Amino acid sequence: MKTAEIRKRFLDFFEKRGHSILPSASLIPENDPSVLFNTAGMQPLVPYLLGQSHPAGKRLASSQKCVRTGDIDEIGDKTHATFFEMLGNWSLGDYFKEEAITWSYEFLTSKEDGLGLDPNRLYVTVFEGNNDAPRDEEAASYWEAVGVPSHRIYFRGVEDNWWSAGDTGPCGPDSEMFYDITPEGLGDLSSEEFEAADEQQKVVEIWNDVFMSYEKKDGKVVGELSQKNIDTGAGLERLAAILQNKDNIFDIDIFDGLREDVLVKSTSDIGEEEKTRAVRILLDHTRTAIFLMSDGVVPSNTDQGYVLRRLIRRAIRYADVLGIEAGGAADFGELIIKEYEDIYPELRHKQNIMDIFLAEINKFRITLEKGIRRFQAYGANNSISGTEAFDLYQTYGFPVELTLELASEKGITIDMDAYNKEMERHQSLSRSGAEQKFKGGLAGTGEMETKYHSATHLLHQALRDVLGDHVQQKGSNITSERLRFDFIHPDKMTDEEKKKVEDIVNAKIAEGLPMQSVTLSREEAEKTGALHFFADKYGDEVNVYYIGNDMESAYSKEFCGGPHVTNIGDLGTFKIKKEESTAAGIRRVKAVLV
Repeated sequence: MKTAEIRKRFLDFFEKRGHSILPSASLIPENDPSVLFNTAGMQPLVPYLLGQSHPAGKRLASSQKCVRTGDIDEIGDKTHATFFEMLGNWSLGDYFKEEAITWSYEFLTSKEDGLGLDPNRLYVTVFEGNNDAPRDEEAASYWEAVGVPSHRIYFRGVEDNWWSAGDTGPCGPDSEMFYDITPEGLGDLSSEEFEAADEQQKVVEIWNDVFMSYEKKDGKVVGELSQKNIDTGAGLERLAAILQNKDNIFDIDIFDGLREDVLVKSTSDIGEEEKTRAVRILLDHTRTAIFLMSDGVVPSNTDQGYVLRRLIRRAIRYADVLGIEAGGAADFGELIIKEYEDIYPELRHKQNIMDIFLAEINKFRITLEKGIRRFQAYGANNSISGTEAFDLYQTYGFPVELTLELASEKGITIDMDAYNKEMERHQSLSRSGAEQKFKGGLAGTGEMETKYHSATHLLHQALRDVLGDHVQQKGSNITSERLRFDFIHPDKMTDEEKKKVEDIVNAKIAEGLPMQSVTLSREEAEKTGALHFFADKYGDEVNVYYIGNDMESAYSKEFCGGPHVTNIGDLGTFKIKKEESTAAGIRRVKAVLV
């Protein structure tokens, strides 16, 4: 079964069971300062999982674009990927364990409208219980009711069968489904045999049902949510590998043409195992980079841009390892766009994506030449210290693999123990910095985050008033300390323009206008003239937030999911702290409320 057919079958299956089908949200979280990327289908839905009403109803389903970079060094094996699609269905206080388990089983095993997997190869895990929640005998009983034998249901602890979005947010016990991928079949397994099969990847996780009924704050479960939710997830690429009888995700149909093109263009005579790893890294990183750029990320030295830059540079590195010339990674970027553009319309802005991609490739080529010269200077005495190796990484963007390869060719030794200590120190500082930078919790629904979210609407309209209607939002990031707003504009703002924007925002705040919302069909909402520059992520019904006494005369109107103040007079005084460029034609404003 092709990947596109799996995606369609999933969405059709849940649509028939009363679910509204949502388009994928952007990879860049909206008003969620706790994470750099959407890493799961539920992340864009956190406000609704916490009780806010969703305009599309209580039953939802989607195929969500996701990026996870925590395991970037694992890329090249059979199952890890930085970009992937997550199939998911949700109940927002509607159905719970029985329906979720029944439908999961039906979709996986039904030959009529599901995937037709062999039920005799399925294994299930459920939560064994602790002080926060009881042993999940209820979930186990529902699995038995649909036909899973009790001896194929395993109780596991918090590490395996408790899901949470982070230290703060919704959470709960979960139930995971595993599938036997061995040719001969493993049959019945004891708990110990199942754990061993899991570690050896003889069984692979293919689905996860989260029974989201608890809330966590600062790392501790503090009580139950106001509503019981279902959050499920299944990796599309992993399902495709199983259904196409592949032992790794890089051999599925969506990679066929890309993989063949890479191998044809490769002139390297490296070993087969090394070549396989290099091909997978090149394909994975290029695909992720293309999708990030399609959602407005540009290479930089901070935040999402830093991750993008690292991915592009690793892709270039492995294109070199494979001996690929004539465009290298960029050639495969165009093929990826062609593969996905019918599903994800944002990829149709091909020229802009490829311009950014090629500019970063050329920039790294220049840096690479400088780094080579620095490497030669450091290695003049046939040894490179850990500090010097780390400098090559931090200053010149050299992946340590490149430094090691060059050193091997020249007979130069590298103090890798010292390098690893430098890297650990750097990562520790980065983590602590990120914790400070992105503190505030998932979805940022505190008092100040709410105020900054509302202030962003005022800022957006004021920028259009001063600079022109070409101004369009390209991204935002909100914490409890400030707002950050990226927008389209070709020139640096003058001091006079910044002052005009501040004055407009503060004048509107002084008027004490109400902030109101209305739920409309998408067609009706568009007729109101409300701003919406991330249109592909909205469903058939949308929330329109407007500032003013009525929709017709409102100062600002935007499609949005909240949260907001009820009156903008509560915001305080608005002050622009910084205005800068983030990419060609993209400006960034950082502002505070005092």
